[in-house]
Amino acid sequence: MSTERPWLAHYPAGVPAEIDPDAYASILAVMDATLHKHGSRVAFTNMGAGITYAELDARSRDFAAYLLGELKLKKGDRVAIMMPNCLQYPIATFGILRAGLTVVNTNPMYTARELRHQLVDSGASVILVLDNFGDTVQEVLADTPVRQVITTGLGDLLGMPKGAIVNFVLRHVKKMVPHYSIPGAIRFRDALRCGAGHEMPEVAIDSSDIAFLQYTGGTTGVAKGAMLTHRNLVANMLQARAWIGSAATEGEETIITALPLYHIFALTANGLVFMELGATNVLITNPRDMPGFVKELARQPFTAITGVNTLFNGLLNTPGFDKLDFDPLKLTLGGGMAVQRSVAERWKQVTGVTLAEAYGLTETSPAVCINPLDIPEYNGSIGLPVPSTDVCVKDEDGNILPLGEIGELCVKGPQVMAGYWQRPDETAKAIDAEGWLHTGDMARIDDKGYVYIVDRKKDMILVSGFNVYPNEVEDVIAALPGVLEVAAVGVPDEKSGEVVKLFVVRKDDSLTEQRIRDHARHELTGYKRPQYIEFRDELPKTNVGKILRKALRDEAG
Repeated sequence: MSTERPWLAHYPAGVPAEIDPDAYASILAVMDATLHKHGSRVAFTNMGAGITYAELDARSRDFAAYLLGELKLKKGDRVAIMMPNCLQYPIATFGILRAGLTVVNTNPMYTARELRHQLVDSGASVILVLDNFGDTVQEVLADTPVRQVITTGLGDLLGMPKGAIVNFVLRHVKKMVPHYSIPGAIRFRDALRCGAGHEMPEVAIDSSDIAFLQYTGGTTGVAKGAMLTHRNLVANMLQARAWIGSAATEGEETIITALPLYHIFALTANGLVFMELGATNVLITNPRDMPGFVKELARQPFTAITGVNTLFNGLLNTPGFDKLDFDPLKLTLGGGMAVQRSVAERWKQVTGVTLAEAYGLTETSPAVCINPLDIPEYNGSIGLPVPSTDVCVKDEDGNILPLGEIGELCVKGPQVMAGYWQRPDETAKAIDAEGWLHTGDMARIDDKGYVYIVDRKKDMILVSGFNVYPNEVEDVIAALPGVLEVAAVGVPDEKSGEVVKLFVVRKDDSLTEQRIRDHARHELTGYKRPQYIEFRDELPKTNVGKILRKALRDEAG
């Protein structure tokens, strides 16, 4: 561990320097503690239906008993989940964990190629899939080790008649359920009924057991499975919980979960941190339907919300959002991508609550840094390292650089993954001999310990030997009225090696290329200004709304 930890002197009042990552033996121990105190409280809601913590306990027990008693899975076997936010997700997740198995979170938007790789690489023997994506599973099934498919409809746990109506509309009106046929597949509800008839054996869960295989790196090469242990996730939950402190009240919080629970940000921040608080998670199945999202927000008071910059920007630009009641709202946490100043400032203006930027990685379960929740306004940093976490920046030769200098951000702490699944060579590249995880992000640390991400190492643009960081360019252009979304990438240039190209989505059709150039000329030095500007109706994004610079760079290249 490094001895220089300037951030500790600037911690919010009451936040400890260290947490005990062994305070809970496993994620299940956290759930048991919550169940004991808040069993009757609603744990998750979706489309107006909900389940209490006691019901979550009972149904996850039945699913665990099905996996062990009927399918005869053994401790450590992998089970894939392929669905968006719905009530089935937490039931299945906690069922898999209490059976001593490993959850393989699978993006339901995966192509057949991507799904095939993940199922083969993880060795998953079971997959639970929403009907909407059953055709993709059918296409790859013969090429994978999966021996049991469990299917479910979005409305299956919503009760009657709502559930039947939802399933009918999705299948026959919106045509969102392609035909598929998987012989031997079982419905999720039938699996629960079957499990209820089996004894549930005692399963010893060790803190070092792998709880989740979270796949990452698919946009830069072959996706790798980060091995996240029970201890990793418990540690990160306790780190974030310590940071929130008195800003949240146990048994009284309601958090909006719009980011998918299969993504590490929502999985830990919403699914675990707020479970430990005995909170209600409001699951949003399709946050891209912004008008529908705003209608859902209007139905009940909420005290917390997490998201990425594009989600907050989308809400702010959706009619009716500014009319919601924000009096109960206490906490807004942004991560997954850089929060832009213009978005953060407008969020504060509309809601009265600071949009606190946080930073993390799949490999760190995910939280590394969080801004103090009581900061008066956006400060451009990703915050301070959370308790029991050390950070530094290193140069290309692996030397730790002084405060204020730019280098690759490196992390140590109990939340750092055990390594990449069956890829010791990749693990060795990511975690050096001294135990530092190399993030691939370029950053600097100021004298108070605040960390500033300059950009992704691989996204940096080199113009005539000068480093140009897309985040800076995007932040400047996003502040221009009429800009809805913007991405900056480097494109080849004979004279300069690379130059900046902008992709812009307008919210005002009167916005011209010349206005953007004039604004850039006023705000950016010459080599940082865009040489090319292209207007688009939309920008390519990941499943959580992170703009895919690589896809744009590949197109432009």
